[in-house]
Amino acid sequence: MTRPTTYREAGVDIDSADRLIDQIGPAVHRTHRREVVSHLGGYAGLFALDLKKYADPLLVSTTDGVGTKLKIAFEMKKFDGVGQDLVAMCVNDLVCCGAEPLFFLDYYATGKLDIAEASQVIEGIAHSLEKINCTLIGGETAEMPGFYQKGEFDLAGFAVGAVNRDKVVNGQKITPGNKIIALLSSGLHSNGFSLVRKIIEKKGLDLNKPVDDLKKPLGEILLTPTEVYVNPILSLLAKFQILGIAHITGGGLIENIPRILPQNVTAHFDKTKIPTPPIFKLLQEWGSVTEAEMWRVFNMGIGMVIVVRGEEEKNILSELKKMNCPAQSIGEIKSRKKNEAQVIIT
Repeated sequence: MTRPTTYREAGVDIDSADRLIDQIGPAVHRTHRREVVSHLGGYAGLFALDLKKYADPLLVSTTDGVGTKLKIAFEMKKFDGVGQDLVAMCVNDLVCCGAEPLFFLDYYATGKLDIAEASQVIEGIAHSLEKINCTLIGGETAEMPGFYQKGEFDLAGFAVGAVNRDKVVNGQKITPGNKIIALLSSGLHSNGFSLVRKIIEKKGLDLNKPVDDLKKPLGEILLTPTEVYVNPILSLLAKFQILGIAHITGGGLIENIPRILPQNVTAHFDKTKIPTPPIFKLLQEWGSVTEAEMWRVFNMGIGMVIVVRGEEEKNILSELKKMNCPAQSIGEIKSRKKNEAQVIIT
């Protein structure tokens, strides 16, 4: 008699997935807002929108991943920050519209489930969401043998928020004379890592060793988690009129700033006022990367940009300082000349 073939023999362990759900349960429940009306393990997440707070609501949604930064995490066997990366890449986009993040879902896919690694990632997601009062309302763990290389996984995140229609931030009110404030980045965040990995490969660098003047191992510096800007941005929106908000991700200032600008203006940046962390300068040197390419690929020290009225600039910088959110005035909005680029860095 032929022995029956099992799902476990095919590489999928349902019991491991069940144990993971049990292990992450407490962390997930800590993120739950009072509007959540579903439970962990259901087919879908249910959320009751507060219509007293949002009388004329617009739902806002985003999705993103961590990208090839995960390759660095695999080599370092260090996963405590990638959950925050995933959250940040989604909710930082969401808040650019003026929206409050309400709930989040994650997708974790791997060849063979490692409960310890998966728990570390998901607890990082939950911890980051808890700090911004956003619910981890659901997710999916997919075990797909033969699809991913051994010891690797992929992540995707999905965030949903809300904003009242009259509070949407869309950049349409940006005019010449407005000031540009940067909320500083914690490092590379989660963009440009295909170029970073190419430079490391060509240079033969060891991720586990400090290089040049860097006191930490190179891999640890590269894995510095993406900053989450939701709390400071929402606090500013409650007190000031913020005209435009841009999350500086792939494409840097060059590609991201035009997304919020009217066609008749140009953003002028003074690069001498931008405190670029040493890792960017080292990567440029190691890879012989042109300055133009650096500004087009990386955030260069800027995590978010807000455009504000000139008369409110000092008060907003003061407010950000009170919140321990490093910020710097870095430029100004000017009238756009014919055929002029919308981003000028001098």
